Amino acid sequence: MSIAKQSQIAWTKPLTILSVLFLTGMTAIALHAYSQKAPAAPAGVYTISDNVNLVVLEASVRDPRGGYLTGLTKNDFHIFEDGHPRDISQFASIDAPVSVGLVVDNSGSMRFKRREVVMAGLAFARESNSKDEFFVVNFNNSVTRGLPPQLPFTDDLQILRRALYYGNPQGQTALYDAVAYALRHLEYGHHEKRTLIVVSDGGDNVSAINFAELLGLIEASRASIYTVGLYDPDDRDLNPGVLRKISAVSGGQFFQPEKLEDIDRVFHKIATDIRNSYTLAFVPDEKNDKRTVRTLKVIATEENRKLPVRTRTTYRTTPLSDLIAQQSKRVLH
Repeated sequence: MSIAKQSQIAWTKPLTILSVLFLTGMTAIALHAYSQKAPAAPAGVYTISDNVNLVVLEASVRDPRGGYLTGLTKNDFHIFEDGHPRDISQFASIDAPVSVGLVVDNSGSMRFKRREVVMAGLAFARESNSKDEFFVVNFNNSVTRGLPPQLPFTDDLQILRRALYYGNPQGQTALYDAVAYALRHLEYGHHEKRTLIVVSDGGDNVSAINFAELLGLIEASRASIYTVGLYDPDDRDLNPGVLRKISAVSGGQFFQPEKLEDIDRVFHKIATDIRNSYTLAFVPDEKNDKRTVRTLKVIATEENRKLPVRTRTTYRTTPLSDLIAQQSKRVLH
């Protein structure tokens, strides 16, 4: 869901979920923060203005041969909220720029996988839209932002490389805390399309929040999440179901490459999927439907033939910032 922009907070040291939830709930006056407005879009560029009453969806449509089906129009799509049809108020099929967060496992077990992950991430950035913006979250026992102070996003590949290599692979895996922090940071992005790419080789074993709480944040966010599982068969924390669920709820995809060398092709597939997605928006029924969590279904048709559509399956009407504040109170008490 669309949430109004707030002041940007830059972090340079490891973050526990306690500090993340507590600090993000404080005012900009009490923190070292600065305000940054998104620049006005040039004439002819499609934008969706921030509006808490507008639900924004990214949808990918595949043809019967497995390729991406482009060229569909607004009239080819139908949105259902809790089973009820909704009018599509805004629509776009252009390759719009994206705010992207690379959330990378930096635990001890990733030591010998790091180079391939970094190279794949940089290749992904090279083939992205020239106006895309990126940030990096590294995680092990704690959550660490990879970019320099006062730099919330970047499109500089050298800065991005250093951010991906930031810190030494060690410790355990705070996966849930890392994704929660990245979702919060995405709210400061300048682009309507927002995506996380999460790379991990294990389940979660040290986060302060639980999986149910994380799913609530994902439902409240409008980000699509792509997850990449680099699993070792003998890993005691092996839990691919977590990454599958994260991607499915958000409308992204889960990938589990058979070999480490395949991760480059996985990132290429993700880039292609993002570039070929449609953007749909509708106004939810707030008068008659009081449910906080609502189901979504998007149908696309071409010549009276239904087409497979991938998009998020649920969304939460509670703003993401409110959920974070609620979690902050729980942790502090």
